[in-house]
Amino acid sequence: MTDWNAETTDTNTDTDTVARTEARTDANDVAAAGGAAAAAVVAGAVDVGVEVEVDVLRVFCGPAGAGGNLLGVVRDGAALPDPAARATLAAELGFSETVFLDDAARGTADIHTPSVRLPFAGHPLVGLAWLLRSQGRPPAVLRPPAGDVAVRHDGDLTWVRGRAEWVTHRTTEQYPSAAAVDALPAPPPGEGWLYAWAWLDEAAGVVRARAFPRRGDGIVEDEATGAAALLLTHQLGRPLDIRQGVGSQIRTRTYPDGTIEVGGRVRAEAA
Repeated sequence: MTDWNAETTDTNTDTDTVARTEARTDANDVAAAGGAAAAAVVAGAVDVGVEVEVDVLRVFCGPAGAGGNLLGVVRDGAALPDPAARATLAAELGFSETVFLDDAARGTADIHTPSVRLPFAGHPLVGLAWLLRSQGRPPAVLRPPAGDVAVRHDGDLTWVRGRAEWVTHRTTEQYPSAAAVDALPAPPPGEGWLYAWAWLDEAAGVVRARAFPRRGDGIVEDEATGAAALLLTHQLGRPLDIRQGVGSQIRTRTYPDGTIEVGGRVRAEAA
């Protein structure tokens, strides 16, 4: 069981540890230049017509560095402009999301799950913001299709700011206890995106949550979900400290203008 009371540890921002995988059309397999986890996820050639480098991160890590949702980041999105090729790469990688940075100067970003393109998602934007900062290029704003997303950093937390109306349709459902959430099968019966949650400490705003996309694209359970955390924060109208998946932590904050910040720790997948 994860110890949610563990002391916070600093995020490692050494970009030399960023795991990278290459997708090639002229190879029988995908060569991984780091990260055993990345190598295990990417099996077989990715037929996208060009060589593509993917940085692999874990986003929304827990206080002691556990958990975190795997993310693929294509820093040179211009090398793969075709939407169909991006969809193919995202499906082959098999992460909850893969984000393509199309214009580093403007922060333009394109987000794909293994099966759909998203206008906004918290986990890929937090990860991208962290990665750019770790390389000496901290963005003030990122620009996914939904709109301008303000970025800030506070200690080892990276924060992005969005709106509930940007979140694609999903259902949040409260359960009577954290134990009831933990007892759910993966996925629970039913259709459509489900964010199951319960209070761990209502007075302190601490929530236990699990996320089930139920899209039929291989993502049985989402380890850490920024957009769902933003939506739940909007519905409850208060800041939250969300403990999701097997060890992830998502922090949220509300603002008078209706925007909501989603923040967390990011680690490069170890080489």
